[in-house]
Amino acid sequence: MSADPQCQAPLLETVMTTTGTDGVVNCAAMGVRWGEREVAFWPFHGTRTLRNLRAHGEAVVHLTDDVLLFVQSALGRPQPAVRAATEISGSVIEQASHWRELVVSEITPAGARALVRAKVVASGTGAAEPAGLCRARHAVVEASILASRVRVLGAEHVRAELERLQPLVDKTAGPREREAMAYVREYLADHD
Repeated sequence: MSADPQCQAPLLETVMTTTGTDGVVNCAAMGVRWGEREVAFWPFHGTRTLRNLRAHGEAVVHLTDDVLLFVQSALGRPQPAVRAATEISGSVIEQASHWRELVVSEITPAGARALVRAKVVASGTGAAEPAGLCRARHAVVEASILASRVRVLGAEHVRAELERLQPLVDKTAGPREREAMAYVREYLADHD
């Protein structure tokens, strides 16, 4: 990637695994610039993900169609089935459709976040093929991102946005998407 990663590859919403100094695997929803040889992303300061990256310098970034896993990674602490990565001391989520193992090459301050650049050292694909586009999944992903920022945006604003997104879920969701939207609403009720 060139000096300005914001002008490169599209930002993809992923689930990232990192490992803490206690050996516990952390799953976090993370928007990343998904390059072939380098991935760039911006975790907030003070997050478990950034602490783990500073301590170990490794991560695995996953593409998944499982919107509930994404929502739980954004708002909670899921513990999906994982297996050992091939080239780093990290964990691959077994149900992921695609993943990249990363070694951090640079962490620099970027306002309230840090810019992390990482080299891709291995990648793989899972048994599950991507299911395609689903408007409900996209609505639930957006809802979870809004809910994760409730303290900044305000509960009233987030609730209004959830009401705007709910019809997409009502019209196009399957059971997993409905469960994920219910998870977002429960999170918001507990944190606003």
